[in-house]
Amino acid sequence: MALSPEQLKRFWVDYKVYRDPSARNELINHYSYLVKITAGRLVTSLPGGLDREDLVGAGVIGLIKSVDQFDPTRDVKFETYAIALIRGAILEMLRDEDWVPRSIREKLKALDRAQMTLESKYGRPASERELAEYLGISEIEVSELLVRLGRTNVYSLDDILVTGDGDDQIHFIDMIVDHGANTAGETEGREVRRIMSAGIDKLPERERLVVALYYFEGLTFKEIGKVLGVSESRVYQLHTQAMTRLRNHMREQGATPVR
Repeated sequence: MALSPEQLKRFWVDYKVYRDPSARNELINHYSYLVKITAGRLVTSLPGGLDREDLVGAGVIGLIKSVDQFDPTRDVKFETYAIALIRGAILEMLRDEDWVPRSIREKLKALDRAQMTLESKYGRPASERELAEYLGISEIEVSELLVRLGRTNVYSLDDILVTGDGDDQIHFIDMIVDHGANTAGETEGREVRRIMSAGIDKLPERERLVVALYYFEGLTFKEIGKVLGVSESRVYQLHTQAMTRLRNHMREQGATPVR
């Protein structure tokens, strides 16, 4: 039976204030549905050697971490915070598995270089036709590679940042909450949020929209494609470009993503 808002509030108090382990278990069980939803949205076609239970197992770790780390007094819904950490845990597991064949990785690296080269040349993102001509392959293969690139090149707002001196780690989800914090310990976090916000503001309009729809509205890449009137592979491309720009922006400003 689902917990009522009053019951949830009580369990959060019991766990966070009184450290009641039974309240912790109730919260984890109540929000366990977020794991399957996130796993299903994140990877629609599984790499060889993995099944959905692998993803769910990694997601559960993210859920437990989110329950343990969440601060109910902050201005963010738990579901938003949890989905970010669940997604991050699943992506970390996929990276650790290193499930992409070396031959495909080489093609993806070539595609990534081609995107940067052509954008520098034209002053705009390259089309699939331009990428195909540059790489000497078909547009269909470019489209397939863009989809795979979006699934494997997992620069993500859910990744962890190492700031300035390399000691403090901050989740991207923490950058969009806690606007009223005024303690000395929050100073660096607020600065990182400012840098991140500035980086998003500088994104081209379509990339900024993809970021908003994917991370804040919870749409899949296929759903975003329908909203924008473009192919799913094009959305993957826009997302990858946005993450690359943000990663470079954060590095230039002294906040470097962990890879």
